[in-house]
Amino acid sequence: MIILKIGVISDTHINAGNLYRLNNFLQQHMEDIDMIIHAGDYISSKAVNFLKEFKSFVGVWGNVDGEDTRQLVPEKKIIEIENYSIGIFHGHGLKKTTMDRAYEAFKDEDVDIIIFGHSHQPIIKTKNKVLLLNPGSPTDKRNERWFSFIILELDNDSVSAQLKFFT
Repeated sequence: MIILKIGVISDTHINAGNLYRLNNFLQQHMEDIDMIIHAGDYISSKAVNFLKEFKSFVGVWGNVDGEDTRQLVPEKKIIEIENYSIGIFHGHGLKKTTMDRAYEAFKDEDVDIIIFGHSHQPIIKTKNKVLLLNPGSPTDKRNERWFSFIILELDNDSVSAQLKFFT
């Protein structure tokens, strides 16, 4: 049984001048993972390219990402890993909560897991048999006490999602 270990992040808000913050985070917390999933709000396309060079990478854009970033990643994406269908969407939009907007983005899709961001509020929750993951932010905690990310482990018959907090 092979377990795939995925680092889930969002809302890094990295520009060319503070790319070192993303690098520091990756070196400290993501060395032993197989893949990174980023749920948008990079700010700079350089952050996307940096992540692509670091590990296997999948991402979507968020509401503060410019056209240069939007050309590199889609707004919404579904990937298949092991036996799981994973929907990724930043969570931006009008009305409803961020989590409800992310859930609605995949209402006509058969997904097992939805990864989203936008609120900078880390959460792991289920809704109608779908696992909802918001990693918070590893570099821009806003009103949260700690920086955060999620380690998602998948194999053929189990899922493990663990929030990680740090200062």
